[in-house]
Amino acid sequence: MNILENFEKEQVSKLVEGKNLPDFKAGDTLKVHTKVKEGDRERIQVYEGVCIARKNDGLNSSFTVRKISFGEGVERVFALYSPNIAKIEVSRIGKVRRAKLYFLRALRGKSARIADDLNATSKAAASKE
Repeated sequence: MNILENFEKEQVSKLVEGKNLPDFKAGDTLKVHTKVKEGDRERIQVYEGVCIARKNDGLNSSFTVRKISFGEGVERVFALYSPNIAKIEVSRIGKVRRAKLYFLRALRGKSARIADDLNATSKAAASKE
């Protein structure tokens, strides 16, 4: 391992220290709690949608979340280790067969739904108990 990779690992471990980042993949429905600064006040805003892509690149890791807001599709890319992310919750585990779900951009209504992965959901519930 070279010096740059070691440095990157140290930075990632520092950033993850206080957070509990869950395991999630494309197809999962996420609630991303982001810190929003308005003037001198800071509040937490929840952005809920389907994770359509995940990029694992060490410190530069990111994920894209898509939701429908007032009938319009809205996507947002989050840096995984950003200090502006307070918390990530996985609300539903989706059953998908691809890593990138960009085809959802063209779909509307019922056809844009993703089936629940019942096996993974039951395993996750069993591990919490």
